[in-house]
Amino acid sequence: MPLNALIIFVKNPIEGKVKTRVAKTVGHTQAVEVYRELLDYTRSITDALPPADLRRTVYYGDFINDDDLWNGYNKALQTEGDLGLRMQEAFREQFAAGAEQVVIIGSDCLDLRSHHLQQALDALQSTEVVLGPSTDGGYYLLGMTRLHKTLFNDMPWSQPELLDQTVSRLQQQGIRYQLLETLSDIDEWDDYLQAKERLLSRS
Repeated sequence: MPLNALIIFVKNPIEGKVKTRVAKTVGHTQAVEVYRELLDYTRSITDALPPADLRRTVYYGDFINDDDLWNGYNKALQTEGDLGLRMQEAFREQFAAGAEQVVIIGSDCLDLRSHHLQQALDALQSTEVVLGPSTDGGYYLLGMTRLHKTLFNDMPWSQPELLDQTVSRLQQQGIRYQLLETLSDIDEWDDYLQAKERLLSRS
């Protein structure tokens, strides 16, 4: 069985540093509470994955917290640079450490469930890249069986054309890929309220 690696990009839940677009509607105190909930949720769905042959690593965007809810996971610091460079380096590190299939997620999606993560890992047994599209035109998940630097260089991060340009590059270079279900990230307060309604309807 191949060694799988799961990368989780996070920030520490500090007022004024997280969910600033949510804060424009409800203030920084409420925004950081929303982000704490997102972190707790992300931990719950990643905990639910079978532990065999899966290395979980949390990559902090600001500083490594030695005592937080991510205790028990590997902890690392994101490199300097834009999102593409930071993601690329995290993938490089995981492949260099022996992983054969690597998946990255953030901590902004209450629609994401454990079975989506398992679907991504399963898909990588028969394809080279897997993408989880988000409704804002980006993606909530990226998985690869080897490092494709073309997916990280000169890309429109946080722009609505990101997914389309990523797929275009995959097609241009003949890289086999698979798309997962389209889900919604939480960027604005309304996104959070709608996601909570969907979460309650599932319970």
